Amino acid sequence: MSAADAPTSPPSRNVSEIIRFTPGVQIRNSGGPGQSTSMRIRGLRSDALSDTLEGVEVAAKRGTRQVAFAVIATTAVLVSVFLPVGFMEGNTGRMFRELSIVMAAAVALSAFVALTLTPMMCAKLIRPHKPGEGEGVAVTRWANRHINRMGASYGRAIARLVALPATGIAGLVLAAMVACVVAVVVLYLRVPSELAPAEDRGRFFIQVDGPEGAGYDYTVGQMQRIESLLLPMTGEGQDIQRLNSRAPRGWGGGQDMHTGMFIVFLEPWGSRGKSTDEIVGDVRKQVSGLPGVQVQVRTPGGLVGGRGAGRFSMVLGGPNYEELAQWRDRMIARMDDYPGLIDADSDYKETRPQMRVKIAHQRAADLGVPLSQIGATLETMMGGRRVTTFVEDGEEYDVIVQSARENRMTPADLASIQVRGREGAMIPLSNLVTLEEIAESGSFNRFNRLRAITIGATVAPGHTMGDAMAWAEATAREELPGYAQVDWKGEARQLREAGSSTMLTFAMALLIVYLVLAAQFESFVHPLVIMLTVPLAVLGALLGIWLTGGTLNLFSQIGIVMLIGLAAKNGILIVEFANQLRDEGRDVRAAIAESSAVRLRPILMTSLAFIRSMSRARWDGEGGMPGFGSRAPTSSSPNPAAAASTPRPWSSKRPTSRAASTKTSGSQTGSSSPSRSTTRESRPTRCPRTTAICCGAGSSTSRRRRPSSAT
Repeated sequence: MSAADAPTSPPSRNVSEIIRFTPGVQIRNSGGPGQSTSMRIRGLRSDALSDTLEGVEVAAKRGTRQVAFAVIATTAVLVSVFLPVGFMEGNTGRMFRELSIVMAAAVALSAFVALTLTPMMCAKLIRPHKPGEGEGVAVTRWANRHINRMGASYGRAIARLVALPATGIAGLVLAAMVACVVAVVVLYLRVPSELAPAEDRGRFFIQVDGPEGAGYDYTVGQMQRIESLLLPMTGEGQDIQRLNSRAPRGWGGGQDMHTGMFIVFLEPWGSRGKSTDEIVGDVRKQVSGLPGVQVQVRTPGGLVGGRGAGRFSMVLGGPNYEELAQWRDRMIARMDDYPGLIDADSDYKETRPQMRVKIAHQRAADLGVPLSQIGATLETMMGGRRVTTFVEDGEEYDVIVQSARENRMTPADLASIQVRGREGAMIPLSNLVTLEEIAESGSFNRFNRLRAITIGATVAPGHTMGDAMAWAEATAREELPGYAQVDWKGEARQLREAGSSTMLTFAMALLIVYLVLAAQFESFVHPLVIMLTVPLAVLGALLGIWLTGGTLNLFSQIGIVMLIGLAAKNGILIVEFANQLRDEGRDVRAAIAESSAVRLRPILMTSLAFIRSMSRARWDGEGGMPGFGSRAPTSSSPNPAAAASTPRPWSSKRPTSRAASTKTSGSQTGSSSPSRSTTRESRPTRCPRTTAICCGAGSSTSRRRRPSSAT
């Protein structure tokens, strides 16, 4: 507002006293003694302006006009920072797309309210101070007194600083910025990195792997032994609430009969004295070193849909599997000595026993036995074949033809299997085939069209995925030849992709903010001054993460990207007000000092409000447990829907009759049933949808419910 727009009238004593003690308000008298006085009032508080003779409405209008450009510039910057986050690729973009849209829309709506409704409410609701009324309660007077004192001290410090020679100021600023950039780089390299922080979700998994080729009964026996070790830790007064088990493992882990899994549900967070990591450590001590079985204890990932927290997956690609197996052995041997990785294993094991069938083609041709008949006979008698179905009492049954178990245990049992030759003669199958026992891997995997072996491990507590990946890459350069291909899968690959995409988004956000500010200020220098606050903000963020023992993960990286807009906001408030003062004829140094002192109060208010909101999200909640905001809403029953829909996984004894296969029984501690759920009380379980029944007479049936006509 120019000086000509201000009314000329002598101020009263009371008005002068109120304005003189009002924070952020200054009076300049343009008239001499005995002349009319033209008052120029600068400040942000509409209630201070309303005490003048101009009226509350004019004060609200002037206050809005003073901050309008700053509000518009701040809104444009924040929107230009938030929106690009939603267009990031991979899981990062999918996770933060809704957040970016909501934040951008909220900021735009807030700017509209600040420029329309807020001035109207100030003009209609604010009551002018009466003479002698004071400044409110004692707390308000105390706060205003200290804030005014702080603002005055800050203004004097800025005035002394800008009074230095221009070369001295430039050198000081340049040295400070170089120091900040160096500190940011050092902290960025020192702060550990991971995809997502670990969270206490109230459950964990135990994966059981028996020897390759082990049967179903062997796996069930091993799981019963592990269950007996966990039962003392389950029940009233213990940290474990219940156990669910399944064999074979399934759910993405394959249907090999030598695999199994336990899902361990813990008591609610407020009812146990240990965290999930501490309980996992106790369980790992109980089950580690069991002979005849390999047991791995894993916690669920911090991200929704994660298969395991801290799951390290390194892919080795090469020309052939024999050489890849040698590389695998070297890397696993080094991983066993590295404290940051535990339970190292690979998906390529030359330990699965197999029987290779060699057919005597000439002898089979002489006896008139087709090769297809030999293959069909082996498939039917050894593996089983479903030949037909029948219906009884509204139930449909599969008829499966297969040799009894005792008749297919050894290679000598082939002598009891006969095929029909020429002219109907029965010929023992052992006269036509020979068996060779071999051990090979169960799968030959590829990655990016290369023969590949994946090495999996679990990141040990106290270490991060980024540290483990850096160590593995350095070790691979030492142990493997130059033509070895090293890549990543799973969480490790997501961490690598998220880090690169976040850095690109950070650089693009800086460029967009600079261009937006350059268009608004119509200058390339003023945006540069504002952007100098970004390194300081990033330094504060990294320093806070380092001091609190945090990690540079997906969430903290997105927070640093969004910090660009929040840091630029403070610079916009000061630079824009300094430009207003310069337009009114003030000196550059005086404008800088005054704008910094006047804008200190709103900057502190917004910063403290933001810090309080973030600290509430970090420490408030149920016991202040980390990751509380992303947990399931009911902690007393972790994922009850999943527990209710879990198929009945394994049994130590197969049902021997149709009635046994259809009977519904309760699952209790220590009982054997097709699905085992160990709890403190009896819990009903459902029968499996399909249950195989071995009849021992060369055929078997399995029952399944026929769909009704309504479905």
